[in-house]
Amino acid sequence: MLRSILVVVITSLLLSACGTNPVTGKRELQLVSESQEISIGQQNYAPARQQQGGDYIIDPELTAYVQSVGNKLAAVADRKLPYEFVVLNDSVPNAWAMPGGKIAFNRGLLYELNSEAELAAVLSHEIVHAAARHGAKGMESGMLLQGAVLATGIYTQDKSYANLAVGAAQLSSQLISTKFGRDAESESDKYGMIYMKRAGYDPRAAVTLQETFVRLSEGKQSDFISGLFASHPPSPERVAANKVTLAELGEGGEWGREVYAKKVGKLKATRPAYSAYDQGVIALSTGDTTKATTLAKKAVAGEPREARFQELLGDISLTQKNSAAALPFYERAIQMQPDYFRPHLQSGIALKNLGRNPEAEVALSKSTSLLPTAPAHALLGILAESRGDINAAMQNYGAAAGSDSSAGQFAAAKFTRLDLPKNPGKYLLSGVQADTRGNLYAVVENPTAETVSNVQVRVVQLDAATRRVVAQTQPLLITSNIAPNQQGNVQVSGVRVKTEQELSLFQVQIVSAAVSK
Repeated sequence: MLRSILVVVITSLLLSACGTNPVTGKRELQLVSESQEISIGQQNYAPARQQQGGDYIIDPELTAYVQSVGNKLAAVADRKLPYEFVVLNDSVPNAWAMPGGKIAFNRGLLYELNSEAELAAVLSHEIVHAAARHGAKGMESGMLLQGAVLATGIYTQDKSYANLAVGAAQLSSQLISTKFGRDAESESDKYGMIYMKRAGYDPRAAVTLQETFVRLSEGKQSDFISGLFASHPPSPERVAANKVTLAELGEGGEWGREVYAKKVGKLKATRPAYSAYDQGVIALSTGDTTKATTLAKKAVAGEPREARFQELLGDISLTQKNSAAALPFYERAIQMQPDYFRPHLQSGIALKNLGRNPEAEVALSKSTSLLPTAPAHALLGILAESRGDINAAMQNYGAAAGSDSSAGQFAAAKFTRLDLPKNPGKYLLSGVQADTRGNLYAVVENPTAETVSNVQVRVVQLDAATRRVVAQTQPLLITSNIAPNQQGNVQVSGVRVKTEQELSLFQVQIVSAAVSK
């Protein structure tokens, strides 16, 4: 009977959530409303951009150009959304779309294109992802999966902090790393070409661009492999499908090779500087500070207005444990681009190293306001704990612990040390055991990474019929320390059990515990 009722309720909900796709005209399940799509995009657009190198601000005319092409295509789209287009300061050739029409285009992808029509081909593809609700469908699939799990009574709980992003970054990172299925990519190819034709561009550019992508992916001649190809894998099948669409639409339209070359000319002229920077980051990651310094200076000489290059010089000094030398580079980067999180974070680290804690807190807090990260929250936790603000320390450690990183693991351990004495039952496992003579023992297991001491427990006895507490002991002390993944016990004097049924009537409550220094 209950199953039948659930089926009726779920069916009625699904029917009420059906709608028509504004691009394809097909009927489909729509659990995420348009207002929710727009809200999700607005809330996650900024943190997603922070994660991808921040906005590219050196050439505002270039950004305005990309936005103008995007707006021309959005004007002919089948769905009106508050579309936004931004160029990101990332060398990886990629582009992505969030629900609600929030679209980003990496600096690195602009290097690889040769006409406005090719730019339009990529932008229209991303517009369709938003217009056809591909991102929303991905979220709806997650909702349906969750509903199916709960409806069938299957329940799992991951108690670890691993693989959890920090704060708002969790959803934004998932949204920009989503890999759409084959059907979604095909729809974006087809309707993207239709939008190109409507806007006056030659849709043949979408075919030739895909042909180029296939050649690059097969020969592995480009770092597209780690960028656009990862989320939009090219294939001969996609090229063939695009040719079919081209035959239906007909060739002809604007290519805009000259205007594209003019608008992207300044950016392409500085490509060697960004290449030197990228190589310098790699050199620093291997510990070669000499090579990294040479490359960073080359980058600065090629584009002295770029804040990322100043950051790299600061990172080099920080790696050399010279925080005093690093700080001016970070301050210069902040002056150049004050709304990017990383120089604030790095300057906070340098300031803390120099013992300038109040200034460090200001810098780190500014960093988290732009993008909450595990390192920033972990350091804010340390600073709060050092001045005796345990509540603020725990709040920051708890936020940082949501990251599966060394900073997140450190913060999780610090949070446990502070919280375990307050809430020992959250961390320690307990139960009862009996020896061969029937003597009753309270047993505590420590699954944490900390050694605990002075563990006090209380043993309660339940009524067999009502399962209510009918007796309880005074607090009992486990005298030995309990190391990680070990057990401690204490005998309950004067109590013996004869059967497993009698044993099941006793439970252990953890009263208090301490973390060993």
